[in-house]
Amino acid sequence: MTLCGFEIDPGEKRQVKLPVPGGKPLEAWLLCGAHPGKTLVVTAGVHGCEYVGILALQKLVETLDCATLYGQVILLPLVNSKGFFAGVKQLNPADGKNLNREFPGKVDGTETQRMAWTIEKLLYPEADFLLDLHGGDWNEELAPLVFFPCGAGQKLEQETRRAAQALSVSMRVCSTAQNGAYSWAAQKGIPALLLERGGNGRWTSEEVNADCEDVLRLMNHLGIRKEAFDAVPQTEIAKAVYEEAPADGYWFPEVCAGQKVLKDELLGRWKSSDGTQNFEVRARFAGQVLYETTALGVRRNDPLVAYGTA
Repeated sequence: MTLCGFEIDPGEKRQVKLPVPGGKPLEAWLLCGAHPGKTLVVTAGVHGCEYVGILALQKLVETLDCATLYGQVILLPLVNSKGFFAGVKQLNPADGKNLNREFPGKVDGTETQRMAWTIEKLLYPEADFLLDLHGGDWNEELAPLVFFPCGAGQKLEQETRRAAQALSVSMRVCSTAQNGAYSWAAQKGIPALLLERGGNGRWTSEEVNADCEDVLRLMNHLGIRKEAFDAVPQTEIAKAVYEEAPADGYWFPEVCAGQKVLKDELLGRWKSSDGTQNFEVRARFAGQVLYETTALGVRRNDPLVAYGTA
């Protein structure tokens, strides 16, 4: 059969390079199952300093046995390699752009925009389902959670909610974002999820194994593998607030990721870089902290803290 323009035989595992116009190709692994079935695309390293997903896909490349698969799996363990090796949070240092804000891409745009174009043109047509692995960057901590799309139609919302429920994280978050790798896929009619785990520039073997398990859980949900997992209780976050810095300044958090907060509870304090402006961020309702920035210095529009409730 043909995957992403490359010929591959049933039961074969093959590394390929997906061409980016005028740029460095994206390295991918094609895993063709011995039996027919759906195709799952999994990406990691869209943000180069979010390490758990990167290591999880590298481990799955080594451990998945194509002879046991019913369908195909396409893995991209490290999309933003320049950001990874430069240690740059969120951005591609080649052009200073955040790949997860550049969908749809542009074939004649900057390097990051051309990477987005390649992902859409080569991977989206193959995907029966797409999973994008993320985590807190070196300046963020978060509670493990999964985002599923709520703005791409009721049928797709229901399908991705069921898929999210198959994972091991304790929170699933309804998202209306539209310009990320997974959310733009949803806008194009492809069921997709964004899984978050890890942060603060660290990773543990337990987190890597948990990400691997969640990829396997999704494969089982799609019928690509035949293995039973016990269900994990999960809370749906239907309402969330994402606070951002109004300008360059200092951030002093008062809460931790996963912490439950009360209405009007102090979440953190922001102070402008020139010291002339200050404000407190307080919870607008009782809920749970999804993630928060741990860095002292924040730029205009940088995330500060996010929290939500059922």
